[in-house]
Amino acid sequence: MPEEFKIRKAMAADKATTYWVCLKTGDHGDDGEALFTDDPDALGRIYVGPYLEFEPDLALVLEDGEGVCGYCLGAMDSRKLYDRYEQEWRPGLARNFPEPGGDPSRWTSLEQVYHLYHHPDYYCPEPYDLYPSQLHIDLVQRAQGRGLGRKMIEEVVSLIADKGSPGIHLGMSARNERAYHFYRKMGFEELARDGSGENQAIYLGKRLNEGGGSA
Repeated sequence: MPEEFKIRKAMAADKATTYWVCLKTGDHGDDGEALFTDDPDALGRIYVGPYLEFEPDLALVLEDGEGVCGYCLGAMDSRKLYDRYEQEWRPGLARNFPEPGGDPSRWTSLEQVYHLYHHPDYYCPEPYDLYPSQLHIDLVQRAQGRGLGRKMIEEVVSLIADKGSPGIHLGMSARNERAYHFYRKMGFEELARDGSGENQAIYLGKRLNEGGGSA
C-alpha cells in the first residue's frame, strides 16, 4: 500500500468526511456534488450513516495527508441491518425530509433520494442463506487506481469471514462498468439484476468459509 495512505477503523468522528466521500462518488461512481448542492449529506444518510451506527466493527476508512478519502463498510446480516434501519434510522429521515410529489420522471437526484427515505429498497439477492453479509465501498478519485480498494475489501471480507459468514454480496449501478469488472476480478459472481434503464442495479456475491475455510 502506498505509504501516504493508511487504512484504519472508522470512528464516530468520521461521519462528516465519510458522508463527503459518499457525495464525491455519488453519481454512479463519479462526483455527485453538483447533483446535491441543496443537501450534500443526502446520500450519506442512507449509504454510510447506518453502517457507522449499527456495524462499527466492520467499518474501515482510508486516509492520506488531506484526510479521509475512502471507506469500506460491512454488515454481517443484511436483513438484520435493514430491520434496524427501518425501526431506528428511517423514521427520522421520513420525519425530517419531505416526500417528493408530482411526476417521478421529473424528480431531481435529490428528490429521488428523498423518495428512498420514505420508500426504501431492501432488496437482497438470492440465495440469501449463502450470501447474507454485504459490503459497500467508495474511494474518491485521488485514491483510485492504487490497489487500495482491493486492500480494503480484503480486510473487510476477512473480518466478516472470521465471524463465520458463508458469503457476502454487494450492489452497484449497472452504469459503473469499471467497478463491475473490478469486482469480477476479485472473485465476485453476478447474482441478480434489479430495475431497468439507467437505474438498474447489479448484485454480485462471493462465497466465504466454503468447506470450513475462510476466503
